[in-house]
Amino acid sequence: MLAILYDRIRPDEEMLFKAAEALGIPFKKIYAKQLPMRLGERPEELEGVTTAVERLVSQSKGLAVSRYLSSLGIPVVNRPEVIEVCGDKWATSCALAACGVPQPRTALATESEEALRLIEEMGYPVVMKPVVGSWGRLLSKINDRDAAETVLEHKEVLGGYQHQLYYIQELVNKPGRDIRAFVVGDTCIAAIYRASEHWITNTARGGKASNCPLTPELADTAVRAAKAVGGGVVAIDLFESERGLLVNEVNHTMEYKNSVSVTGVDIPGKILEYAWSLGKT
Repeated sequence: MLAILYDRIRPDEEMLFKAAEALGIPFKKIYAKQLPMRLGERPEELEGVTTAVERLVSQSKGLAVSRYLSSLGIPVVNRPEVIEVCGDKWATSCALAACGVPQPRTALATESEEALRLIEEMGYPVVMKPVVGSWGRLLSKINDRDAAETVLEHKEVLGGYQHQLYYIQELVNKPGRDIRAFVVGDTCIAAIYRASEHWITNTARGGKASNCPLTPELADTAVRAAKAVGGGVVAIDLFESERGLLVNEVNHTMEYKNSVSVTGVDIPGKILEYAWSLGKT
């Protein structure tokens, strides 16, 4: 039996439930907040479960659940090692670099003075991001030294883990859109353009989705990025640039509610078929 673990039922999870029914895959819904996780013991909620899909909105809670399932020998999408890398932008960037996957110029500093030096060395404009975060939140586009000093001062005063690491990327001159590619196992199954007049093109921030043809370059780059972070089921965000496709981020609990209709691909069905296959090996 397949378990789908969640902490909130969004349209994406509803689509998973319907896909499981359509595919005839025996499954159960598990509300993760009520799952007792005693090490070395399999709770009643997991009886008969041979594979699982973790869909928690909370990254830290999802990682904890994935670790617990793995400790019981239950294959889980995604594995904790994948969540750890994808959930940290610096870890993702390092993994991509280690595997030679093209990405924007990226740097990290642990002190504001060094961050300012790296920013000026990279050249304006740049983008500063929190190392942990999603949906395009807390991104800063820095156009000059005045803006850089202001953002750095704010981060210093705010304090906290999120603001003690200065993650810096070049601002890629993209054509008013980016690409999100969906990878399941070793296959890039679909991709969308996300277009916006704003420099942040996430659909969570108002970007409009449309189908993106799967070219050999796109499929190859997306699969290479997925393998770099440990594989599984991930969404790859890419920029089109003069240097070719550049991988911006890799997402471990991808949303697809805006992508199925425009691509014509049954993304939740593909995810479940992959997860179900893991329980048979």
